[in-house]
Amino acid sequence: MMKAVHFGAGNIGRGFIGNVLSKAGFEVCFVDVNPEMIDTINKTNSYKVELLDADHTIEVISPVSALNSITQEEEVIANIGAADLITLSVGVPNLSKVANILFKALLSRAELRKGPIDIIANENAINASTTLRKEIERLASAEEMATILSFAGFPNAAVDRLALSRRTNEGELVQVEPFFEWIINRSEMLNHSLPLLDKVIYVDDLTPYIERKLFIVNMGHAAAAYLGYLYNEPTIQRALAHPDIEATVQGAMYEVARYFEAAYGKSAEELQSFIETTCKRFRNEQVSDDIFRVGRSPIRKLGQDERLVKPATELYKRGLPYSQLAKVIAAGYLFSNTKDEEAVELQDYISEQGLISALAAFSHITEPEVQEVIRQHVSALTAVSK
Repeated sequence: MMKAVHFGAGNIGRGFIGNVLSKAGFEVCFVDVNPEMIDTINKTNSYKVELLDADHTIEVISPVSALNSITQEEEVIANIGAADLITLSVGVPNLSKVANILFKALLSRAELRKGPIDIIANENAINASTTLRKEIERLASAEEMATILSFAGFPNAAVDRLALSRRTNEGELVQVEPFFEWIINRSEMLNHSLPLLDKVIYVDDLTPYIERKLFIVNMGHAAAAYLGYLYNEPTIQRALAHPDIEATVQGAMYEVARYFEAAYGKSAEELQSFIETTCKRFRNEQVSDDIFRVGRSPIRKLGQDERLVKPATELYKRGLPYSQLAKVIAAGYLFSNTKDEEAVELQDYISEQGLISALAAFSHITEPEVQEVIRQHVSALTAVSK
């Protein structure tokens, strides 16, 4: 049986990546720092996943095992030495934390003279595997890094699947939507001897797919949250049941579709199908997606290269419509949550410096025409929310 070592036994790790690898015939060894999670997995060498479909189907994922990267470093290194694939879903801020043990393990594997292996960081970020490779480079000498890169590939990936969890008598149960998308850059792979993973997409240029996820899926999710907040709706599902919110979210998505047609030559039919699938996912009645969870960290999400602002500015540069995106950006600047540090910081800044200054400071939007469109939407939405 093929063996995969996966760093991160959280919702994405178990509900998505480990799930797909197990179904593809891999024995999966999770590496984590949560003793309770590790013990639960090792007790039965399995775990359960609940699909958020109409039947709430329960799947049992096995055989699996788990190791603690802090207290079982030698065992982790040994497992990596015997692995056919290494994957991660630890969160971008934690890539630097796992780089040290990976560095040691890869040097140990080099001594074993095993075949090539790919290391795939599956994070909600652009080129996360490249980020991980750079973290390892910080620890390695030039000679050591050359040795590692002679047999280890770091293919980048784009991932998309809603993964939640709920407490049960048996512990934490992962819940996932039926839909998932895992796209891997095959041009960056070194090990081509492994069979291709079922339902995983392999491409030579990941950029359009990463941007499609960020600018359509993540943008639409945030848009529903910020508009839902203004209409006092508690969840994404309730928000999208509101005709005005649904129309704005879909309108923004179709504006973004024009960008993909212009930048990448994507067909209108393909983009329409993707948007319809995305909206269906958002409306899934088996999911209760909290507005404040989805809308959290508004400063980051209103950043210059982020999901709301980047597509709007790209459309503006091309002379294409961006009014619905501007409305969503306006809603983001009205988002308030006293339990969210970024939301508090944003509202304090607007109160002291004004909206136009905030647009320049947080989103780097300095074009007077774009600022004015957003300002008008802020005025209109403020009236709606009162």
